Amino acid sequence: QVQLVESGGGLVQAGGSLRLSCAASGRTFNHYAVGWFRQAPGKEREFVAAATGSGLITYYIDSVKGRFTISRDHAKNSVYLQMNSLKPEDTAVYYCAATSGDYKQREGYKYWGQGTQVTVSS
Repeated sequence: QVQLVESGGGLVQAGGSLRLSCAASGRTFNHYAVGWFRQAPGKEREFVAAATGSGLITYYIDSVKGRFTISRDHAKNSVYLQMNSLKPEDTAVYYCAATSGDYKQREGYKYWGQGTQVTVSS
């Protein structure tokens, strides 16, 4: 069983930065692939970024490549999403998730955090 708790969301102006954190419980968390998803009002949940258990292989959707960086700290059982050059269209609730399967298969993410709001003003 894995429990996830996100933090770090907030209000930022366009062009600014935020760092989201996801703290995990569970001794085997470092064996899980992790992902960040987001959901804007009236839109479907979007798969934003992911990393393998080792953290050495990552995935990003095109709209965030070069701006967002996913990383993990195994010693702290934590995952991060560094978001730079934020745009108003990045506004959404951001969720951390974990899967024991393929890091790129969004349907396989079984464990979810409660979400953290990110609002980017123009």
